[in-house]
Amino acid sequence: MIWYLQNNPKLSAHADAFISAAATAGDKIAVSSITLIETVYLIEKGRISAEVFSTIARILRTPNGVFEEMPVDLEIARVLNRIEASKVPDMPDRIIAATSLYLNVPVISKDGKIQLSGLTTIW
Repeated sequence: MIWYLQNNPKLSAHADAFISAAATAGDKIAVSSITLIETVYLIEKGRISAEVFSTIARILRTPNGVFEEMPVDLEIARVLNRIEASKVPDMPDRIIAATSLYLNVPVISKDGKIQLSGLTTIW
């Protein structure tokens, strides 16, 4: 999401096209609330600027925007055990993967472990 909003060349052309097509069609792309927590962490580590969080918050509040927050809840927690820790050891990544599995949608991720987990991945 961050790379898409920043027009960052690190975002693959395929992922960019997928998000753009969803936006054009009026579809939504779920953003796990753990992603927001990770964004704060990256700001604290100095890896991204603080204004990124403000931009994300504004985008998520946009009524007909393509991105929509998906809270981490009991249903996501129940699905979490279906994502093998040996394949996706990082807990935030497992939560993102579980969210994708719960919603039965592909996950947009460059993460190699998520890509090898057996989930449908857009990259």
